[in-house]
Amino acid sequence: MITVNGDTMRAVAPRFSGDNAERQAAIIGAVGPVLQRMLEDYGITTRLRVAHFLAQTCHESAGFRTTEEFASGDAYEGRADLGNTRPGDGRRFKGRGLLQLTGRANYREYGPAVGVDLEAHPERAAEPVLSLRIACEYWKRRGINAACDRDDLIRVTRLINGGTNGLPVRRALTAKAKAALGGGGSGEARPVLRRGAEGEAVKRLQSLLGGLAVDGDFGPATHNAVVRFQKVHGLEVDGIVGPRTWAALEGAAGKAAAE
Repeated sequence: MITVNGDTMRAVAPRFSGDNAERQAAIIGAVGPVLQRMLEDYGITTRLRVAHFLAQTCHESAGFRTTEEFASGDAYEGRADLGNTRPGDGRRFKGRGLLQLTGRANYREYGPAVGVDLEAHPERAAEPVLSLRIACEYWKRRGINAACDRDDLIRVTRLINGGTNGLPVRRALTAKAKAALGGGGSGEARPVLRRGAEGEAVKRLQSLLGGLAVDGDFGPATHNAVVRFQKVHGLEVDGIVGPRTWAALEGAAGKAAAE
């Protein structure tokens, strides 16, 4: 098992100031000392598994600065699909934890697995160390390690989020986590791409560009998006994604991750 602790979390997370920095320091200070042992308990032990775990939990917790959803939870009121059938359940069972456990039914389900009656005491899901265990339990139940082993960021994100919300930022955080864990960079090839290219590298390009169908087909829409990006960033406008365009795309994603 590679070494992972609070320093690793800090290397992945965006930097904040003021109250945000204090909240982040408190969460990392609590989670960091138990992180490696907890991940080992759940088989999250390889560089890829740990990198994806850190990136996804960092994104879902707004940069390790909260273990409770910022919104009130009113949007979940009356959501029978979440088990919210009693008045006040929306707020009572709002998103909490590093992966945002939400809804009475999920609190009821995960409580026994972590040894806490979360349905009776939902606020405990926001406790940093307990929220880490809940995240690991969710990770195991969803079989996310298998997607990590394929380095399939899109599948990992879908299993966490249900879609691909925030994919460019998640990708940038995953790259930071891989670098922090050794081996450098994103761990993914950056081939020269142009119109007509297909495959996973094109999907990665499309997710970095944003606003495109992530289908792995470098067609007219992707070409036009590359051209627009190159114009905005002062690159040679040729519609070809070479080293300089890749670097600018990943730099833009990294900047977004820090905001």
